[in-house]
Amino acid sequence: MALGRVVRFDDVRGYGFIVPDDGGEDIFMHANDLRDEKNLYKPGAVVEFRLEHGDRGPKASMVSLAEEAAPRGAGSASASERFSQAAFAADTDGEEDVLCDVLSSREFRQELTEALLESVPTLTGDQIVAVRQRLDRLARGHGWLTA
Repeated sequence: MALGRVVRFDDVRGYGFIVPDDGGEDIFMHANDLRDEKNLYKPGAVVEFRLEHGDRGPKASMVSLAEEAAPRGAGSASASERFSQAAFAADTDGEEDVLCDVLSSREFRQELTEALLESVPTLTGDQIVAVRQRLDRLARGHGWLTA
């Protein structure tokens, strides 16, 4: 069984996506493959699943909430869980679903470095490191990065 976090899950449409803990592309999850009540699969929830390969790419089966994702008391959600839930709830226009990537620290540093060098090619190495460190703290504070 693999571990990951729910990126988003639409319990009305009955599908969503998981970002695997070991990296790689997001994995499709369908309500028919859930072992717990579908309303428990909120963004940020840790899940375990069996990885399969469907016609359209990776697919999760036998999806269940992991031990560390056990429900907590009301009002005790972390800042990252509150942010993820608010971002998911904000997508209410019903037109096109918007997904976001949850990056590892390494992936974030690589993409940020490339973006900085493209935007301001005259930045020094020390300046890039200082900007990356500050943005890494910001991203971690909001739960935008995985471990």
